[in-house]
Amino acid sequence: MVPNTHKTLLESDVFDASSDEEEVDSWITNFCSMFGNDYFVEVSQAFIEDDFNLTGLSSIVPFYRDALDMILDFEPEKPIRVSDLPMVEHSAELLYGLIHARYILTKQGLQAMAEKYENKKFGVCSRYHCDSMHLIPIGRYDQPGIETVRLYCPCCSDIYLPNSSRYLNIDGAFFGTSFAGLFVKMFPEIERQCNLRSKELFELKLFGFKINKSAASGPRMKWLRMKPQTAEDLKEFEECEFSVPNEEEEDDDEEEEDKTHNKDKDHLAANKEQDSAISEEEEEEEEEEEVEEEEVEEEEVEEEEVEVVDKDGDEHMQTASNDESLMSLAQ
Repeated sequence: MVPNTHKTLLESDVFDASSDEEEVDSWITNFCSMFGNDYFVEVSQAFIEDDFNLTGLSSIVPFYRDALDMILDFEPEKPIRVSDLPMVEHSAELLYGLIHARYILTKQGLQAMAEKYENKKFGVCSRYHCDSMHLIPIGRYDQPGIETVRLYCPCCSDIYLPNSSRYLNIDGAFFGTSFAGLFVKMFPEIERQCNLRSKELFELKLFGFKINKSAASGPRMKWLRMKPQTAEDLKEFEECEFSVPNEEEEDDDEEEEDKTHNKDKDHLAANKEQDSAISEEEEEEEEEEEVEEEEVEEEEVEEEEVEVVDKDGDEHMQTASNDESLMSLAQ
């Protein structure tokens, strides 16, 4: 009995070892199940092995061949040095993300993303009138390293940041700019769901009266936020979107603000001097014009006086001649 028991234990150990080998997950499965990678779907190995689907990626991803072998669970042709292993792993994640952006545009990829969409894996819109409309992941740029993933609401046609910080490290290029539009067109029931919801915008009122549209809090500003307009506001928004500026950066910003403030002061002073010079020239021109007008008026007055004198002389001559004629008649 003992030998048989020993034999069965060995057999069970061998069976357990083989089952453990079979249960080892692939790199793709492990990556998609990692914390913060819930938005990703598993790309089929056949899609990755097709070289046509990887066109142009070798020039973007460093350690391209080693990263591709890691994704496909192939043994590398040359052993990877320990110092290069973190870079190869990072390249594998980058390569998989770019492949993922192409895969979700296929029929299989759209279907896999639709399952996550129905299960609210991407969250719902926080806008009241959207009535918890499901969100769709989207990237505003197709080039990696520019911006993180955003969430698009097909009802209000606006984009949002993910609610959880666990998704703020996902690059927007891993979903691309075309996926959301193709997803909405491929599943027309999404548009029908949007049509059932209210398209109204909330309007502020003050004591029952609507606020003027030109006001800062009026309907013209819509319902979401005050968007940065100037280049300085946009720069500050980009710097403070995910991190707080350092004290050194704040000091540099203050110095730049002081410099710009001083430049503005100098510019204003120069403008004032120019304005004063221009005003002095205008005053001199006005004075000259007034002097010329006075001279013209004096000349006109003198001419009128001369005419009056001439008329008086003629009248005097006429009266004298009349007197002489009367004297002659009297004699």
